[in-house]
Amino acid sequence: MPELFLPWFVLSLKPRSEKATAAGLDRHGIDHYLPLYHDRRRWSDRVKRIQAPLFPGYIFCRFSYSQRLQVLNLPSVHNIVGAGKTPIPVPDSELSAVRTMIESGRPVLPWPYLRKGQPVRIDDGPLAGLTGTLARDAATWRIVVNVSLLQRSVAVQLDRDCISPCSNFSPLSTPVHDRLQA
Repeated sequence: MPELFLPWFVLSLKPRSEKATAAGLDRHGIDHYLPLYHDRRRWSDRVKRIQAPLFPGYIFCRFSYSQRLQVLNLPSVHNIVGAGKTPIPVPDSELSAVRTMIESGRPVLPWPYLRKGQPVRIDDGPLAGLTGTLARDAATWRIVVNVSLLQRSVAVQLDRDCISPCSNFSPLSTPVHDRLQA
């Protein structure tokens, strides 16, 4: 089966092994996606800007059934996320939304998983067309995209002027499962 038609799965990893796992998957020729964001870490003598995993302890991976053991035999991989021993694929729309947010050039950061909030639509800019729930953090507005399988979310900052209410919002029928909370 061509790689583009394979579903995306999430691998659960040992702590702080995301980049090493990505390198191991590269060596085996297995398609993967490790979303990173810029973070500021403070040490006693300095503050440093680093690239950190958006979903610590996880990496997205696309592989065939025959490659499953190659993936599971990597030293840093605990398992494939799913229900019991049944792996559950990540909806393409959720992963596509995360990629769009990272590629938009706006500041992206991890965000608590949200379930409730006011439905909104982004009207313009690189995120135009995304629907979800509105989140407000002090004086900034954010759009939050959920990755349901991981029960994790990602937030991106945006201007309030590009948001409008969305009356027919349904998280099950929305092509992008993003949420924003007011």
